[in-house]
Amino acid sequence: MRALRLQRWKSEPELVEVDDPEPGPGQVVVRIGGAGACHSDLHLMHDFEPGQLPWNPPFTLGHENAGWVHAVGPGVRQFDIGTPVAVYGPWGCGRCPRCLVGVETYCENTDEAPVPGGGGGLGADGGMAELMLVPDARLVVPLPEGLEPREAAALTDAGLTPYHAIRRSWPKLPPGTTAVVIGIGGLGHLAVQILKATTAARVVAVDTREDALRLAEECGADSVVPSDDNAAAEVRRMTGGHGADVVIDCVGTDATLTLAASMVRTLGDLTIVGIGGGSVTIGFFTLPYEVSVQTTYWGSRSELAEVLDLGARGLVRATTTTFSLDEAVDAYRAMRQGTIVGRAIVVP
Repeated sequence: MRALRLQRWKSEPELVEVDDPEPGPGQVVVRIGGAGACHSDLHLMHDFEPGQLPWNPPFTLGHENAGWVHAVGPGVRQFDIGTPVAVYGPWGCGRCPRCLVGVETYCENTDEAPVPGGGGGLGADGGMAELMLVPDARLVVPLPEGLEPREAAALTDAGLTPYHAIRRSWPKLPPGTTAVVIGIGGLGHLAVQILKATTAARVVAVDTREDALRLAEECGADSVVPSDDNAAAEVRRMTGGHGADVVIDCVGTDATLTLAASMVRTLGDLTIVGIGGGSVTIGFFTLPYEVSVQTTYWGSRSELAEVLDLGARGLVRATTTTFSLDEAVDAYRAMRQGTIVGRAIVVP
């Protein structure tokens, strides 16, 4: 079969022929119906050196995956061939306290995981191929009725990641509160929808691009604010001078984190979702009192099921641009140039 593989660090991926995977005991092979192209893949291609991560190329890209069960190994009885499924992306040891409650993103025994600190498309072969081997059936989640794999693929990361970040802030988002999403890209446009579907907060979208702000309005944002020198003042004006109760930064650069810190309210949450490499200064006088600052990484298996349910009910839907496997390299080039609206989905 054909697969888009990262052959070495600091290189472009290559479309090559590889053997079809065969499932072993407890394993599942998924026929891919959609694989999301994530901005973090660009970091994998161009920013890492040998030894920086606990795994190395070559491997097939694609850590946002959904499709149909193609084959199962001995001992797998919960799936029929042809069942539509999503693949839970982070692969932990399956036995530590975090993994036992489905939070494999924070596995505490990564040396016992299939790929230490990684998963399919992150050290192990991912979904930018016709078939994908999943090392344990627990990592495969059935799709709810009405949700197609091509639609579900982006929800496994671009949906799950902001969902987890927003879910942990639910107690701070009752009626009368304000949530700000900075960066209306692949994750941010889904964050707007998740906030509208699961909270009563007023949702404000912030971005530098006019097309991104239009997308935010289409996704249900109550207000949009251009990301400029007046953005923080505008958010504070909207909130009677108080600031936002929750700020979700889907970019994570120095500039966006400075902006986030300048608009968050006392007792608020500032959650860093984007991996833009920035930082924010935390000190007694640098942030409003009792502001909580946190990073989050992906989400849990149970949260993935919740996101898929939102997708099946039409409450959350990724705006996507579809590429064939032959066009997958072009998808990453377009992403690097910033010309993709929403999420790029590769359909083998």
